[in-house]
Amino acid sequence: MLYDKIKDTDPETYGYIKSELARQQDGLEMIPSENFTSIAVMQASGSILTNKYSEGYPGRRYYGGNEFVDKIETLASERAKKLFKVPYANVQPYSGSPANLAVYFAICKPGDTIMGLDLTNGGHLTHGWKTSVTGQTFNSIPYHVKKDGMIDLEEVRKLATENKPRMIWVGYTAYPREFPFEEFSRIAEDTGAYLVADISHIAGLVAGGVHKSPVEYVHVVTTTTHKTLRGPRGAMIMVTDKGMKKDNELGKKIDKTIIPGMQGGPHNHQTAAIAVALLEAAQPEFREYANQVVKNAKALAASLMRNGITTVTNGTDTHLILVDLTPFGNGLGIFAEEALGAAGITVNKNTIPGEPSSPFYPSGIRLGTPALTTRGMKEPEMETIGMLLAEVLKQVKNEKLPENKEEIQRYMESFRTEIKGNQKVKEANAKVLEISRRFPLYNEIESK
Repeated sequence: MLYDKIKDTDPETYGYIKSELARQQDGLEMIPSENFTSIAVMQASGSILTNKYSEGYPGRRYYGGNEFVDKIETLASERAKKLFKVPYANVQPYSGSPANLAVYFAICKPGDTIMGLDLTNGGHLTHGWKTSVTGQTFNSIPYHVKKDGMIDLEEVRKLATENKPRMIWVGYTAYPREFPFEEFSRIAEDTGAYLVADISHIAGLVAGGVHKSPVEYVHVVTTTTHKTLRGPRGAMIMVTDKGMKKDNELGKKIDKTIIPGMQGGPHNHQTAAIAVALLEAAQPEFREYANQVVKNAKALAASLMRNGITTVTNGTDTHLILVDLTPFGNGLGIFAEEALGAAGITVNKNTIPGEPSSPFYPSGIRLGTPALTTRGMKEPEMETIGMLLAEVLKQVKNEKLPENKEEIQRYMESFRTEIKGNQKVKEANAKVLEISRRFPLYNEIESK
């Protein structure tokens, strides 16, 4: 079996891996940034390539013995370029945040003005949030969503016209509608800004043809590889034809920013796993998968709303749903996360537009369908899961965090104990287990 050697060498670590496997198999993973890779991707990620140092790029390494690593990295890069229809791709970034940081330093200088969606409105830390190094190094001007939860494009244009940013981000972590690339492109062209699309959440949907591609409209595309793309935990930076026309040295600048600017030796096992995932994403079956992800998300959102749960923008265009719990009360996200966890459903608490509480105790939760869809679930299961979610969420509507911060931890400990004994939560957990067992995960891996 896949973990036999770990079992023999380190029973303690093996035990934790085995427990995590059981948790994934017997529950519903609904965090929209999580997915299940194929066995092939996992095997590449755990391959002998982890042994090799390969600082530099194919044909330009600081170490010898890289002839096969060069072929693997070139293969991954070429597959990325073909899949996303771009002339340049760097597959070395360790993860999404370093990839985004590399783009900053390839295009901007410290102090330059940049724009990105406000974190509490669904943006990402690395798009200029104040506690991120990006918000501390650059002059960040955030834009926002309107009361209906949709991007305020009038505000974006106004802020860009007034502040003349060097770079504008379009891309989000908690925005359930299709990204308006074309509208952002016009704003960037009118103000002279570089436009960068962070498609970490929707890369698989773009590859599968169920979300508009940013490539025609932006200069640079960044993405992680482990969300809807269903690959390992890595990232890529791609420059479009439009980006090359704006600066034909842009690809070289990004290369230099990654190494020697930011990173050392690339994670070759990760690069190989990205190559495998990109090949999988180019298959007709992946297009069917991406299409089903969106169908499932729409069905799940509809089920939630039919069962009395409010969703931001009243639905979704993508894989992601943002639930607004304020009809029950403010700051209930942490209670919802804990209650659903007790029922075997994994979600994450999340801020909502106009958040009345705080990012630490927000008033929403974020849901997604990539992992459920990988297991083979479809619309009928989404209907049932929507009802289960609604039933559990209604169990927390009378909760309220203490005003005294010192009492919160004690209150939450008491809540966790009580919610595990809640009859509705127990019933939901039994149903979750039944659904999970009907859609087994990783039959090839020892689970007993």
